[in-house]
Amino acid sequence: MDSLDFLHISFLDILDIVLVAVLLYYMYRLIRGTAAYNIFIGIAIIYLIWKITVALKMELLSDILGKFLGGGFIALIIVFQQEIRKFLLMVGSTNFASKKGFLRHLKFLKTEIATPNEVEELVTFCEEMSKIRTGVLIVLARDNSLEFVKMTGDSQHIVVNKSILKSIFYKNSPLHDGAVIVENNIITATRVILPIENTIDIPAHFGLRHRAALGISTRTDAVVLVVSEETGQISYINNGVFVLFEDMEDLKEMIKEDLNY
Repeated sequence: MDSLDFLHISFLDILDIVLVAVLLYYMYRLIRGTAAYNIFIGIAIIYLIWKITVALKMELLSDILGKFLGGGFIALIIVFQQEIRKFLLMVGSTNFASKKGFLRHLKFLKTEIATPNEVEELVTFCEEMSKIRTGVLIVLARDNSLEFVKMTGDSQHIVVNKSILKSIFYKNSPLHDGAVIVENNIITATRVILPIENTIDIPAHFGLRHRAALGISTRTDAVVLVVSEETGQISYINNGVFVLFEDMEDLKEMIKEDLNY
């Protein structure tokens, strides 16, 4: 056998590597910033050690590690059940057929598929609401469908602009309670009831708006803007994590990056 046979890489080998890379990328997106991330790294290290022991023919240790990894499959499903559910939801609800959904997965081909002015309007609005301590909860959809929460509110079809948002979140407005859903620069629902996340510990000064933001961001790939009614603090939540930002310009860039603008 030619000692250089391993250098002969076929198209299927390349495809295999690409698919594994895509899978790992999506797994990283789902678990980054969570306790599951550290668990995943630990499992990856054990798996790597197992493969090394197999290659070095360390039979006893490789047998122990092999049985641990094999027998731990059910335990992994239990530990990662929320991440697995979210991954299946992401796969099942991703709209590959739409132009924007397709380009989101081919970011290097992106064009002006949505106006970045949406982000400018949203952040400026949140900044103004922060100054007068008016509560705000805005969910920005990405690839996952949000129909399961939109049905709890009032259907709308309004282009995002600051004046409309002010009228919605005005304290005496009938639309003030609940969340606003924004999809592709369109407000598609108001007064939406979001699932509450009670399993994540957050500071006591954060209220139900923040727990609702955590709830939708752990169940879907949506990102959320929250303005606290008590403190006026602006929070940006992605994948169940409070994302820190230096100033409003930094926040705008983060949102544009996450929405692939």
